[in-house]
Amino acid sequence: MSKVLILGAKGMLGQELAREFSAHNYEVVGWDKEELDITDYIVTATKISDLHPDIVINAVALNAVDKIEEGENIFELAKKINSEAVGNLAGICKEINSVFVHYSSDYVFKGDSLEGYREDDQTDPINKYGETKASAEKQIFEIGGKFYIIRLSKLFGKPASSMDAKKSFVDTMIWLATEGGKTHLDVVNEEVGCITYAPDLAKLTRMIIEEGRPFGIYHGANSGVCSWYEWVKEIFKIKKIDIDVSPVSGDKFPRPAKRPKYSELINTKLPIQRDWKEALNEYLI
Repeated sequence: MSKVLILGAKGMLGQELAREFSAHNYEVVGWDKEELDITDYIVTATKISDLHPDIVINAVALNAVDKIEEGENIFELAKKINSEAVGNLAGICKEINSVFVHYSSDYVFKGDSLEGYREDDQTDPINKYGETKASAEKQIFEIGGKFYIIRLSKLFGKPASSMDAKKSFVDTMIWLATEGGKTHLDVVNEEVGCITYAPDLAKLTRMIIEEGRPFGIYHGANSGVCSWYEWVKEIFKIKKIDIDVSPVSGDKFPRPAKRPKYSELINTKLPIQRDWKEALNEYLI
């Protein structure tokens, strides 16, 4: 029985990874920040080496994109969590000959290509969060070993169980239109990209490992693309919520961090993931 260590086990993705691997006869060990601060190299190296898992899956990230952009202290913390600690984890896994799985983001790309982005396209982030994720990818490649980098975009799923977790975009929109009492919403009809359903990504992660896919970068989002506005319209359609929704330019909601305008994650290495609408329907019905 293979032993899997999941870091960020109480997060939206981490909890789905724990369910997925537990359901397929893996010995699952889940650590969240209460059990391990991955920015502490000595403690991290000691604990992981003592556990000696066959697979280490890192689902830890600081993804407060705008706070990272405008706050130097948060940016420094993001560099430690999203980049430096990831390089350390890659090195630890190489040392103990474990498979290392790390999740990256469409934000490593500039987002100015209407053709979308393939796994091996050059990274060129336009915000500080994207810089930390691109830096992590670079470090993993430089360190080498047995690794998978899986990029995702706009993750949604069951709320995380960690204390400071935020709702997914899907649940936030439903709350605004129901308990939040909104009768009208302006939603940005820009920033076209993919959506990722957490259970689908967890399953894909297991399949990549079990099938012995070549080490490297994979794109793990659901198939199809949409804007934020198109996503919201589909959410309300499925939930049969009658609310007025208007498409607006991103200029109406100025934010500190620039976002990629078009960041489709093109999957050229794996069987096509199911369409985002099908995944969304499963989550909401």
